[in-house]
Amino acid sequence: MPKITFLECSRCGEKLSADKPQNVCPKDGGPLYVRYDLDAIRADKQSRDAVAAGPKSMWRYSAVLPDADPVTLGEGMTPLLRSHFYPNLWIKDEGLNPTGSFKARGMSMAVTMARHYGLKKLAAPSAGNAGGALAAYAAAASIEAYIFMPKDVPLANRLEVEASGAHLTLVDGLISDCGRMVAERKDKEGWFDVSTMKEPFRVEGKKTMGYEVAEQLGWALPAAIFYPTGGGVGLIGMWKAFEEMEAIGWIAPGRRPKMICVQTEGCAPIVKAFEENKDTAEMWPDARTIAAGLRVPKAYADFILLDILRKSRGTAVAVSDDELMGGLKELAANEGIFAAPEGGAAFVAYKKLVASGFLSGDDRVVLFNTGSGYKYIDSVARYWGIEPFARNLPAARSMGGIIGPF
Repeated sequence: MPKITFLECSRCGEKLSADKPQNVCPKDGGPLYVRYDLDAIRADKQSRDAVAAGPKSMWRYSAVLPDADPVTLGEGMTPLLRSHFYPNLWIKDEGLNPTGSFKARGMSMAVTMARHYGLKKLAAPSAGNAGGALAAYAAAASIEAYIFMPKDVPLANRLEVEASGAHLTLVDGLISDCGRMVAERKDKEGWFDVSTMKEPFRVEGKKTMGYEVAEQLGWALPAAIFYPTGGGVGLIGMWKAFEEMEAIGWIAPGRRPKMICVQTEGCAPIVKAFEENKDTAEMWPDARTIAAGLRVPKAYADFILLDILRKSRGTAVAVSDDELMGGLKELAANEGIFAAPEGGAAFVAYKKLVASGFLSGDDRVVLFNTGSGYKYIDSVARYWGIEPFARNLPAARSMGGIIGPF
């Protein structure tokens, strides 16, 4: 595993030491990137071949991850499934990660480095899955976690936080309100903030999705990647992975995919900014959508996301809640994947861009389902008009005897 050479500000390029924990650039608040000696990795001609002998987890890419003892629950190496109905569509099912979503990758790395630095208390706002992942990995590392979630977060997310022993605060508001509370209290409480893009290592965990896609496609990249985007760490991480892989010679240069940001009509700040050719997004008013992970009214790293979309010749697409729930049902019925609503949104966006001619049906495309539909049982049941919790159960059920074969 390589030693980190420095941390680099994504805005001004300022270089900071990685010898102590850092949040954002002290000069301008820019998110920090972890930088390694890529020339040394490139000089090791066996580095890519060694991946296959690594663990069946994201830590198989240790050649491009920080030198630290992992806090791991087996995250990563999720399946890349070929669609049964769309011959050039591949579905990366992140719902099979520990805690049921892609957030496991980022939190595994963030908690790994927190333990490496000797941190004792971590805090983060969450729209749902990040909070559950932080709670689980913090428990595995014997670190205290303080998590702030909207009070209408999917029930599974709340329960996994409470079950893991983390300190949970339910907030009457959105993730932006939760983030403000963390910022206001962290110094007084002695918390280290592991919010989205406010520490450098969640990106390092998420970038492994890019390495996996390349490896699973024979060290090549698809024509496009569809990614449900709230805070956008996964999309940013994958773009960093592609940059690194080109630099160290693991993939051919100049063949990066179009990056497609998928949001919902009820909360589409990146889509709006992209369409208006702006460099940053405005705060989205009255954000609402059934896809809890996409209910992020303003991403901290919006300027990075918009730059990636343009550099990749990609685009941004918004779909309605009705459309994404139809996509969720189609993925289950035709592909056997009970996806999160965010995955349903990505699937609908794919069909829209093929129909519009932005992509051809012959283009090899990877679509990310970022979480398991089982994390959203209460939300999905409510949308379909199903009472998620049985009421008026009989006082007792009498069994007449042993049930035999006849």
